[in-house]
Amino acid sequence: MNITDQLLAKHPIISDQVDAKELGVLLRELEKLLQSGVTGNIVEFGCYVGTTSLFIRRLLDAYDFTGEFHVYDSFAGLPEKTQADNSAAGEQFKAGELLAPRKTFIQNFKKASLKLPIIHKGWFADFTPEDVPESIIFAFFDGDFYESIADSFRVCDGKFQETATIIVDDYANEALPGAARAVDEWLRRHPARVAVESSLAIIRR
Repeated sequence: MNITDQLLAKHPIISDQVDAKELGVLLRELEKLLQSGVTGNIVEFGCYVGTTSLFIRRLLDAYDFTGEFHVYDSFAGLPEKTQADNSAAGEQFKAGELLAPRKTFIQNFKKASLKLPIIHKGWFADFTPEDVPESIIFAFFDGDFYESIADSFRVCDGKFQETATIIVDDYANEALPGAARAVDEWLRRHPARVAVESSLAIIRR
């Protein structure tokens, strides 16, 4: 059993916004990079209560990862939708939904006795490349909406290592069509290999 499977078997998933299959895909992709011995930094845009962040931290600790782990979130719920996000299947996704205070995120890390990532609080539209570390080897974008995913790419462009893996949630989710639109636009400017698994787009540079 690899470390990803051990972690999934041992620790609870603390929110209903991610399932074990998606989490498994995300962690296995990160574990491949860690096994390769590549060095650099990790970013996560959209962390909610910290479900994926906790598992990422556990995996990094298992590999004695010495790079930085940065998370970005408004901690004020979803922003306003744009036309690119319109979908009859996604009516429940409204501005302010999925609100989780920064305090809750921190408490979940303390409860798990894990080292906190570097936390950046704000709307993705307000972040600049200066808010993002150099030499990104792994990025997870979970912004739900078109603008949020596009902004995640915008601030990270030029910071990805050549061998970086980028994973975008909701790529194959009909309720959130803006995520796929933002990914496809970015790929037209930055050709890369893409695989889709459990609604995630896995982009390998």
